[in-house]
Amino acid sequence: MTLLEQMTQLAKRSKAASRDLARLTTAEKNACLLAMAEALDQNAAALKAANALDMETGVKLGLSSAMLDRLKLDDKRIAAMAQGVREVAALPDPVGKILDERTRPNGLKLRKISTPIGVVVIIYESRPNVTADAASLCFKSGNATILRGGKEALNSNQLIAQTMIAAGKRTVPHFPEDAIQVVPTTDREAVPALLSLTQYVDLCMPRGGESLIRAVTDCSKVPVIKHYKGVCHVYVDAAADLNMAEAIVLNAKVQRPSACNAMETLLVDQAIAEKFLPAIAQKLADKKVKFFTDDATREILPLATFNLQPATEENWSTEYVDYVLNIRLVDGLKAAIDHINHYGSAHSDCIVTSNETRAQQFLAAVDSAAVYWNASTRFTDGGEFGMGAEIGISTDKIGARGPMGLEELTSYKWLGIGSGQIRT
Repeated sequence: MTLLEQMTQLAKRSKAASRDLARLTTAEKNACLLAMAEALDQNAAALKAANALDMETGVKLGLSSAMLDRLKLDDKRIAAMAQGVREVAALPDPVGKILDERTRPNGLKLRKISTPIGVVVIIYESRPNVTADAASLCFKSGNATILRGGKEALNSNQLIAQTMIAAGKRTVPHFPEDAIQVVPTTDREAVPALLSLTQYVDLCMPRGGESLIRAVTDCSKVPVIKHYKGVCHVYVDAAADLNMAEAIVLNAKVQRPSACNAMETLLVDQAIAEKFLPAIAQKLADKKVKFFTDDATREILPLATFNLQPATEENWSTEYVDYVLNIRLVDGLKAAIDHINHYGSAHSDCIVTSNETRAQQFLAAVDSAAVYWNASTRFTDGGEFGMGAEIGISTDKIGARGPMGLEELTSYKWLGIGSGQIRT
C-alpha cells in the first residue's frame, strides 16, 4: 500500500466518523469526555513510561532544553491534561446554536445554526498534551480529528489517543473510534499526502515553529488556520508602575519561554530606562536570560555585569522560544507602537502604564490578535480565556483570530423553512 493510499484510508475513516459523531447527544459526548479524563489520570504511570521513551528520542535528536520541557509529561502535566478534558466537558455544546433568525416578506423562515466543520487535521511538535486538548475539543464540537505529532512524541501521542478512544468505547456503545486518529507513520511525506485529500479533510491547524507552519501551509490544498510565530512584546511606558512592570516582564519571559505567547522583545520608554533597566536586567540574568540590545541599552547596563550582544535587524523579528530576549529603548508611545507593528507577528503584545489615554491608544493601534494593558502576554491561551483546552492560536484576520476554542471549531449552515414559496 502506498503512503497516499494509507492516508486516504485514514481520511475516509475520519470522514465517516465525523458523520457518526453528529448523532451523539450532548450528554453522550460529555460522558465520554469525563471517562477520557478519568482514564488519563488512571493511566498516568503508563503515559510517563511512554513519554520516557520519547524523552530519550528527544535527547538523541538534539532538542533544546526548552523543547525537551515541552515534550515532558509528569504527574502534574498529566493531571492538567485530564482536567482540561473535564473543563471541555463542562462547556456548553457549540453545535446546533441558533446564530440568526429572520422571516422574509414572503413568509420564508431562515435560521442560521452552528455545525461541526467535519474532519480537522492537527499537526504539531513536541507537546503531547496537545493530543488530548485537540481530541477533546474536536470531539465536543462534533469534529473528527487526525493528529500528526512530531516523531519525538509518537509513543506519548499514540498512548494518549488510545486511552481516550478506549474510554469512549466503554462509555457509549456507538462511539465512533475513528473520530480520534494518530497518523501512524513519521514519514514527512504523509503530511502533503493527507492535506491533498480535499474530499475528506476540511481544515488543517498546524501548531509549532515557524518552519513547520510554513511547510504545512505551502503544501496544503485544504484551508489552514495558523500563526507563523509569536514575536510578542511588552512595552514599559514612562507612566508605568515599575513594580508591576517588573512582575509582568518576568512572567512574560521566563514563566515558560518555549510558549508562543512568551515575550521576545522588551521595549522601555527612555524616560524611565535608567531607573528600570538595571534591576529588571539583573532579575532576568538571574534566570539565565541572554540579551540582544540596542546601543542605548548598552550605554545604561554595565557590560561587565551583563552579557549584552548588539541586536541586528533580524533579532527584532526573531522568535527565540528560549531564554533569550531583545531589549530596546523607545522615545514614547508612538515609537513603541511603530516597532511592534513593524517587527511583531500580530500575536500578543502588552503595554504597562497607569496612563489610561496612552493605554487606550496602544490597545487601538497595535494590530495583534491579543493586546493587553497591565497584564502578561502569557494569558493568550484558550484555557486562560475560559475556552477550556486550547486547539490553537490564529493570527489570521479571516475566520478565527486569537485563542481558538469550541466555537472556533464550528461552521454554520442556513435552514430554510417554507410553505411552498417559489422565487419570482
